[in-house]
Amino acid sequence: MGTATRRKPHLLLVAAVALVSSSAWSSALGSQTTFGPVFEDQPLSVLFPEESTEEQVLLACRARASPPATYRWKMNGTEMKLEPGSRHQLVGGNLVIMNPTKAQDAGVYQCLASNPVGTVVSREAILRFGFLQEFSKEERDPVKTHEGWGVMLPCNPPAHYPGLSYRWLLNEFPNFIPTDGRHFVSQTTGNLYIARTNASDLGNYSCLATSHMDFSTKSVFSKFAQLNLAAEDTRLFAPSIKARFPAETYALVGQQVTLECFAFGNPVPRIKWRKVDGSLSPQWTTAEPTLQIPSVSFEDEGTYECEAENSKGRDTVQGRIIVQAQPEWLKVISDTEADIGSNLRWGCAAAGKPRPTVRWLRNGEPLASQNRVEVLAGDLRFSKLSLEDSGMYQCVAENKHGTIYASAELAVQALAPDFRLNPVRRLIPAARGGEIVIPCQPRAAPKAVVLWSKGTEILVNSSRVTVTPDGTLIIRNISRSDEGKYTCFAENFMGKANSTGILSVRDATKITLAPSSADINLGDNLTLQCHASHDPTMDLTFTWTLDDFPIDFDKPGGHYRRTNVKETIGDLTILNAQLRHGGKYTCMAQTVVDSASKEATVLVRGPPGPPGGVVVRDIGDTTIQLSWSRGFDNHSPIAKYTLQARTPPAGKWKQVRTNPANIEGNAETAQVLGLTPWMDYEFRVIASNILGTGEPSGPSSKIRTREAGESPVCPKKLSSGRLRLPAVLPQAGQHSLADRPGAWRRCPVLCLQQRERPALHAL
Repeated sequence: MGTATRRKPHLLLVAAVALVSSSAWSSALGSQTTFGPVFEDQPLSVLFPEESTEEQVLLACRARASPPATYRWKMNGTEMKLEPGSRHQLVGGNLVIMNPTKAQDAGVYQCLASNPVGTVVSREAILRFGFLQEFSKEERDPVKTHEGWGVMLPCNPPAHYPGLSYRWLLNEFPNFIPTDGRHFVSQTTGNLYIARTNASDLGNYSCLATSHMDFSTKSVFSKFAQLNLAAEDTRLFAPSIKARFPAETYALVGQQVTLECFAFGNPVPRIKWRKVDGSLSPQWTTAEPTLQIPSVSFEDEGTYECEAENSKGRDTVQGRIIVQAQPEWLKVISDTEADIGSNLRWGCAAAGKPRPTVRWLRNGEPLASQNRVEVLAGDLRFSKLSLEDSGMYQCVAENKHGTIYASAELAVQALAPDFRLNPVRRLIPAARGGEIVIPCQPRAAPKAVVLWSKGTEILVNSSRVTVTPDGTLIIRNISRSDEGKYTCFAENFMGKANSTGILSVRDATKITLAPSSADINLGDNLTLQCHASHDPTMDLTFTWTLDDFPIDFDKPGGHYRRTNVKETIGDLTILNAQLRHGGKYTCMAQTVVDSASKEATVLVRGPPGPPGGVVVRDIGDTTIQLSWSRGFDNHSPIAKYTLQARTPPAGKWKQVRTNPANIEGNAETAQVLGLTPWMDYEFRVIASNILGTGEPSGPSSKIRTREAGESPVCPKKLSSGRLRLPAVLPQAGQHSLADRPGAWRRCPVLCLQQRERPALHAL
């Protein structure tokens, strides 16, 4: 039951609300049809070979938006003029560049997607052009050295982009120089290193450089250079590292890092790697003469050392790997609806190394502090939001390794109060003597001022009536006189509305026969009574809980039954009560307007629980001292304890003699008598009370009783001559072998050690 009236706001304000806040209105009516652009496909950087036969480059851009987005592109920060018939064409949102050239098209591209809600900017995509020129046509000078010395042949690769891979030919194709401990081709410079030359190295050498681009490969050969060897120098000399990795190597998290190290020397040096301030991972490739980390992490940062060593000495070089990272979001902004005139704080945060800087965009344009807007690094704060603040916002985090964008829509709402989605309940039943809470929650922006009336009387706060700051009406200690029509009036500068409900007072629900506390034995049956009175116009239901957890009456094989003789009777029956059924039972009788509950405590008595902490002490030959800790008495005092023993592993539990013979219920230790010497035992304890015998304790640790004087296993004397023992000693607990031939040969080692140590030492 709701009506609404509107003031006539300024026409410009109405137009602004219709245009900027249409998404908020649609949301209020349950189906949002207008939203700003959200990228589904963004451009990627492209490496385009200059000599490619492809005739175009495509940079993708697609955004989901309602109404659909329109697209623009920027190159190097300047908006592009995409005219029909030009080399740059807009296909959907994609940018197609026909017959691309480095001079005209290399640069940074961004897509802008717009609709009436706002504009967002895509990530940056860089168009680069790859190339590899030919080696110089000039003849290469011969390289001369003595046989036995080390030598380096320079590659001097031609101009290129991006990096190259290198191999060397000897005399003719495809006779490639092998990768072994004596030869090394640097993949950084392309140079060929020979640690110690010999006669087989004579010949003509050519450097092969290969460029690997996105969809093409190109290789070029250098002119041959002749290697001449003078007379052999047979002298040995210490290593000298010639191919050195840099003092500092920068790498991004996740990249592959390769360090190179190669030395001249005679004999050919051996290369070893180590991390000065840590250890090398077994997953790394440490084959001479490179150290390769396939996916570097911050834990890999540190100082690394290469050592070249032969019989004449050693040489070392050190360098540091410094790991950095592109920006990565830790906290991003999300779409937000906010009331006009309210305050808003948005924040975003990013990790990276170096630490990223953060800036903000509104509808694709830089946003700086002004009037009601404060921009402070990752924080964006609005005071007293206005309709013009609606739009698309982006948080941009960047360091020298990259830039990332997070986008969100801000919809500032200006709405007159509207009860269509959430009116006051039409019929409001309440129990006499109880309390009723009636919410008033119209859709409104800014928040509406709320008043309540009963009939024509405006309600004010009193001892029984409260109107909370959010507009909720609370009436306590309800009586018949509170019945009637209650109306919530809501108003803001956009308009006003009201909604009415009828309060009907019903008889309160009361427990007329409450459950009684009970004390029962294990296996008994018990019925807990619960009767109630209620308003006859309403349905009554009973629920039961045990220690505040609902009882499941439908559980198969359960112990609980419900009595449903009359609607006002909700008795609970417990069948074959177990110890776990003891606790606090609560009966609740309830209608849709109120409820009443009563509690009762049920005590289930039973045999004791198992004792704990069984410990064996004071081990003798026929006696031990056993102690334990009391288990639960399950509400019936423990009358006595029984002790049992067994011989592991397969012995049966048997009662043992004890001192005292009858162990009373307050005891926690007793002596066990009549044990067999030199025997393994386990013990357990059982408690009893007037209701029966409980579960046994867990077994004690296995022990072995001491020997008694002369062990029947061991002969009185051992020969002073050479002692011979069988390969297999007796099983633990074996204690009577005297009747077997050669029994002296089967004595347990412990006996032998105690009786004839000199004989054992002679073994």
